[in-house]
Amino acid sequence: MPTRRRAFLILLSLGLLAAASFGLALTVGSYKVAPADVLAALLGHEGGAGDVVLQLRLPRALAGFACGGLLALAGALMQVLLRNPLADPYVLGISGGAGVGAMFGILLSLPVIGIDGLAFLGALGAMLLVFGLAHGDGSWTQTRLLLTGVIVAAGCGALVALMLAIAPEHKLRGMLFWLMGDLGQSGQWWPPVAALGVALIFAMPFARELNLLARGLMQAQALGVAVNRLRYAIYLLASLATAASVTTAGSIGFVGLVVPHLVRLTTGNDQRLLLPASVLAGGSLLVLADTLARTIIAPQQLPVGVLTALIGVPVFLFLLSRQPK
Repeated sequence: MPTRRRAFLILLSLGLLAAASFGLALTVGSYKVAPADVLAALLGHEGGAGDVVLQLRLPRALAGFACGGLLALAGALMQVLLRNPLADPYVLGISGGAGVGAMFGILLSLPVIGIDGLAFLGALGAMLLVFGLAHGDGSWTQTRLLLTGVIVAAGCGALVALMLAIAPEHKLRGMLFWLMGDLGQSGQWWPPVAALGVALIFAMPFARELNLLARGLMQAQALGVAVNRLRYAIYLLASLATAASVTTAGSIGFVGLVVPHLVRLTTGNDQRLLLPASVLAGGSLLVLADTLARTIIAPQQLPVGVLTALIGVPVFLFLLSRQPK
């Protein structure tokens, strides 16, 4: 089968999966909506379940798809950057920095926009701190970057634990839901969607160079790749994608770890296909997980991060067992 045809079929299949996940998200819930009513609402017909579909479920599904796509894209980029198929965007402390900012905002009783703003500033601050410490004398290695990220993440975790310890009891539930990932508290849907579009537009031109970098540092340099500039650009892009997702939906783990690796097993390591396929798969997974989170014990809702972890842990252990010793 020709490569282009195979790529088209893979992306088409994932696109149909994304469409199916949206269809399920719009129809299923504590209040079930018939597919005909969903279609009528999307076409602009008033009445019926239009408000439920257009005001509640569709924005939440769009935000969930964008956040899942951002995490999967960041994971795919980090796995190439660190040349480790089990790398995760959260290992570099970006999520921890966002958590510190968000917890501080909740402690100050700020509105949602203030909490989101502090979360993004925390993620940005953690990114700059990790980059600055790992850069050190003007150069950095994958190992140095990874170790610096783990240390910064541990420090952020300690600060989050401290704020949870001193927080008033009436604020603890909101803080814990944010830390576990919760799309129910996401505000506008368009910022993560816009961030996903921008991230994908900037990432795709690097696909060919990333393919060369995946072969090895020396080979990429020999073939004319500006490796240092590429690594800085990819690190910045992956960090900002993670920050945009965490700011919207809180800390949702394992999407950026598991999805790119599973997609790679299916599509191969060609970044021209892997990056958009990871976005579609990651977005679909998070929409489906969020739909399950709000229906499994409806009308109560579970944090979506709990379900992604329950799915991700056994998959991660399976993938780990398949790694060569």
